[in-house]
Amino acid sequence: MSVAAFDCKMCGHCCHGEGGIVMSEKDRVRLAEHLEQEVDSMLEQYAYQRGGKWQVVTGDDGYCVFFREGAGCSVHPGRPDICRAWPFFRGNLIDEGSWEMIQEYCPGVNPEAGHDEFVRQGKEYIRQEGLSRHDPDCDANALISEE
Repeated sequence: MSVAAFDCKMCGHCCHGEGGIVMSEKDRVRLAEHLEQEVDSMLEQYAYQRGGKWQVVTGDDGYCVFFREGAGCSVHPGRPDICRAWPFFRGNLIDEGSWEMIQEYCPGVNPEAGHDEFVRQGKEYIRQEGLSRHDPDCDANALISEE
């Protein structure tokens, strides 16, 4: 049995910073349904457009507006695919140096698994969850895959 390459600790480090939570059309519909709102209303309240892509706003503290200290994501079932995929982003899968760097701020990444096992588990997870994307015009760049 292999060791888990990632086990989320709900620390919120991946929820901090503006501009990273890109929402595809599917994400926008899922989040709006979870919030029991119309898509346009949800976007007006919780999102903005940059570079033609919809992104979740951050609060004054720099965290995603849906992050709650000590509890994690307040919209977990409705969260965007970019959030669902963390830390199995393209860069971390193809570059061992990137994988090593994320260990400095993500306590859920298990260095004992090794990069090869991280890649194996990550690709399996991305496939199982249908998180691979192919359209850089509307999808998060971290999810773009040739697979």
